[in-house]
Amino acid sequence: MRIFDDTFTWEGWGGKLRLASGKCHLEIFDLRRGPVQGPAPLRPLVVIVADLPGSPMSVRSCAGHIATLVTTRFGIDPHRMQYVEYYPADRYGPSGEFPIPERFDAVEFTWHENKAMAPRWRTLQGQLMASLKDLMTGSAEGTERSGPPAPRESNS
Repeated sequence: MRIFDDTFTWEGWGGKLRLASGKCHLEIFDLRRGPVQGPAPLRPLVVIVADLPGSPMSVRSCAGHIATLVTTRFGIDPHRMQYVEYYPADRYGPSGEFPIPERFDAVEFTWHENKAMAPRWRTLQGQLMASLKDLMTGSAEGTERSGPPAPRESNS
């Protein structure tokens, strides 16, 4: 069941400079809520983040900071959370002739004093990617939704 679906903003550090402040699209799913299918997952909380146009920082560049803030603000046990970065399909080039395929990257962190450190990315494929798409579109919950966040503006 989706428990959050909105823009998530974060303050950076550096006082007035607000270094690394930004915003992203954030979805949080609690797989313990909803129809039970098979054994309970080891990581029942799925956090999916995606870049938003106009954010000065990307979700990739601030992965540890975002993960730390999400666990704190939503009271999530970081060891029960699967953190995923979503990148919608895009195109680049003078006429948009070069496609960039949609991508889901799972990010694993080393947690030290409730802070996410040393992110490690792994691109998801196959059934895991299909399951995340189902969650995001609502088909896994039995309710349709418009789909994943709109593609970010192209820099070409």
